Amino acid sequence: MGIDLPVIWFVIIVFGLMMYVIMDGFDLGIGILFPFVRNRESRDVMVNTVAPVWDGNETWLVLGGASLMAAFPLAYAVVLSALYLPLLLMLLGLIWRGVAFEFRFKADESHRHFWDVAFTAGSYMATFFQGVALGAFLNGFEVHNGNYIGGAFDWLSPFSLFAGLGLVVAYALLGATWLIIKTEGSLHDRMVSLARPVTLALLVAIGIVSLWTPLTHPGIAQRWFDWPNIALFAPVPVLVLLTGYGLLRSLRGGDPSVTPFMLTLCLLFLGYTGLGISVWPHIIPPDITIHEAAAPPQSMGFALVGALLIIPVILTYTAWSYYVFRGKVRQGEGYH
Repeated sequence: MGIDLPVIWFVIIVFGLMMYVIMDGFDLGIGILFPFVRNRESRDVMVNTVAPVWDGNETWLVLGGASLMAAFPLAYAVVLSALYLPLLLMLLGLIWRGVAFEFRFKADESHRHFWDVAFTAGSYMATFFQGVALGAFLNGFEVHNGNYIGGAFDWLSPFSLFAGLGLVVAYALLGATWLIIKTEGSLHDRMVSLARPVTLALLVAIGIVSLWTPLTHPGIAQRWFDWPNIALFAPVPVLVLLTGYGLLRSLRGGDPSVTPFMLTLCLLFLGYTGLGISVWPHIIPPDITIHEAAAPPQSMGFALVGALLIIPVILTYTAWSYYVFRGKVRQGEGYH
C-alpha cells in the first residue's frame, strides 16, 4: 500500500491553518478588544503581551498558502479566483494593522489616537474577511473544466457575512483569555468581565452556524448524518456545550491561570472539527476532492521533503519565543 500524498498534504494544510487561527487569533483579538479598554497604559500592556511574537504568528498563514499552491494547484487557483476580493481585503487589514502596531509606539501624543484606531480597524478588517472567506468556502464554488466560472461577488452572502461576525467574536474571546494569562490587576479583571458575555455570544454563533449550515447545504447535511460520519460528529455538540460551561465556570471564579485560554482553544478546535467533517474529502466544495485537485505525485513528494524539514524548525522557534517571553507583562515593561 503506497503513501497517500494528497491526504498527507491535506493534513499539513489543515494543521498550518489551525496553528494560524490559534497564534494570530489572539493577537488580532487584542485589536478587536481595544475599543473596550480606554486607558492608554492598559492598551500599551495589551500590545506588549504579543509584541515579541505577533509577526512570527503569521508564518503559519504563509505556510498554509504555500502548501496549498504546491500540493493542490487547482484548489489554489480556484480559491484565489473566487475569493480574490475578501482575501485582498484581509491582507490589507493585516498590513494596515502591522503598520499601526509599530507606529503607535513611535508616534507623538497628538497622533497616538490615530494609530490606535488604525490598529483596531485593521484587526477587525482582517478578522472579518477571514470569516467571510471561510463562509464563502463552505458555500462552495462554481467550477467548470478546472476553472472558476462564478462572479466576482459570489462570496458575498448572508451566511458568509455571519461567518465573518462569528470569527470576530471567536478572536475576541481568544484575545481576552490570552490577556487573562498575561496581565494582572484592573486590566486582568476587565478581561474576565469581557470574556463572559463574549463566551455566550460565541456559543450562540456556533449554534446558529450549526443549524444554518445543514439547512442551506444539502451536501453537508448528508455528510453530517450519513454513517459513519454521524457517529464521529454526534459528540461534537455535546463537547461544545460542556466546554462552554467549563469556560464560563472558570471565568466566574476569576481563574488567573491558562484554563480559560485552553478551553477557548478547545471550542475553536471543535468548530474546526465540524468544518473538517463538513467538507471532507472535498478541497473545492461542493464537488472536487483532494485527489482530483492534487498535483503530480513527483511534485508533492519533492515539496513534502521541504515541508517536513521546515515545520519542525517553525515549531521549535515558536515554542522557544513563547518560552523566553513567558510570564506576566506589567505597565512600563515590554516593547518600545
